[in-house]
Amino acid sequence: MNPSFIDDLAKRLSEAIPPGPRQLGEDIEKNLKAVLQSAFAKMNLVSREEFEVQSQVLARTRTMVERLEHQVKELEAKVFEQERNH
Repeated sequence: MNPSFIDDLAKRLSEAIPPGPRQLGEDIEKNLKAVLQSAFAKMNLVSREEFEVQSQVLARTRTMVERLEHQVKELEAKVFEQERNH
């Protein structure tokens, strides 16, 4: 999770608190950051970069599986043809 995203979100949340309690600003913002980091860590989120890398790996794997399926079908057809000729 991007630390600047959490910082920005914590800041916006602390700014949404009414003026009286907001005087505790820095403490509230630090606590909000800690709570948000903990919550996001429990969600087991991945970065956009990691997601893109895994999407590319999946696409390559899918292509390889399709190629292998085609090869298996060709081999099965050859075996069937050989069995039929004997």
